[in-house]
Amino acid sequence: MALKVGLVGLPNVGKSTLFNAVSQAGADAANFPFCTIDPNIGVVAVPDERLDRLASLARSAKVVPTAIEFVDIAGLVAGASQGEGLGNQFLAHIREVDAVCNVVRCFDDDDVVHVDGSVDPARDIAVITTELVLKDLETVDKRLERAQRAAKSADKDALRARAQLTALHDHLDGGDPARSFPGELDAELARELSLLTAKPVLYAANVAEDDLPDGNAHVAVVRAIAAAEGAEVVVISAQVEAELAELDGEERTEYLDSLGLERSGLERLIERAYRLLGLRTFFTAGPKESRAWTVPTGATAPRAAREIHTDFERGFIKAEVIAYPDYDTLGSEAAAREAGKLRIEGKEYVVADGDVIHFRFNV
Repeated sequence: MALKVGLVGLPNVGKSTLFNAVSQAGADAANFPFCTIDPNIGVVAVPDERLDRLASLARSAKVVPTAIEFVDIAGLVAGASQGEGLGNQFLAHIREVDAVCNVVRCFDDDDVVHVDGSVDPARDIAVITTELVLKDLETVDKRLERAQRAAKSADKDALRARAQLTALHDHLDGGDPARSFPGELDAELARELSLLTAKPVLYAANVAEDDLPDGNAHVAVVRAIAAAEGAEVVVISAQVEAELAELDGEERTEYLDSLGLERSGLERLIERAYRLLGLRTFFTAGPKESRAWTVPTGATAPRAAREIHTDFERGFIKAEVIAYPDYDTLGSEAAAREAGKLRIEGKEYVVADGDVIHFRFNV
């Protein structure tokens, strides 16, 4: 499963600069509002030192990391739902993402125009949240119209859908996101609506280089808002990420060290997204290929096998599992087997992060 993250934010907060940096798309970001019209989609390999180590130990001919997909859409402004700026039609492009990343401007720079004239993270976050809520309200209103017509037949399912949609409408109409809705939606209805504000959110606080790694007073505001929502925050500098994208090896490491950082903003962003969504990584390793795979926390061995091929899940027999630390220490599957560190697990086994797995199955 490839993780998908939608990037939202006001114009000129550094959203497209960040996208270009993390995806190495190569496009130059313009210093004026509304320069992103069509959605940009970038697929980024998820860095994982464990995969590189496994590939080295297994002498793999090929290394395949798992991936994360970023979708960058046009900047939103207050009143986008009524057509201000470029409107909100572009929000449809992030309907299917797993999480929404709100890029918030936390840097002061007179040379970079702010669409509202000043840097105010709380106001900016409120604007984006409001516009997402209004887009969701539009979606719910359309579905509620259908439910009201269907409910005239007194069908129980139609009546239930109408009641749920009416309650959800009132919640959104009060300005609150769908993820704080106290009621319960039927799973099928929730999937059909795919509401933007029902998705987990994380904040990328975009700062100047001098404010790395801990941030500034603007970041403190973002952290307080995120804490109240149970959201994640990553302090990141889009400009630094753009520079890092041009560096390799020792130069990259030295630059990070000079900033007091162990990892890039991209790596920290991915880590927080995985944590927010409750995802885990398992590996397959051998002479032909070492590969990373992503599964939800709580996934059983057959569910993990499905990521490789649906036949693996249908014909699942057993999973041969080695914990990554054991594989790393012992140096090979054969050594792990001899040391008694290779376990045979069945259908009920819940995959742990870092498991190195070989699946046995019937065709």
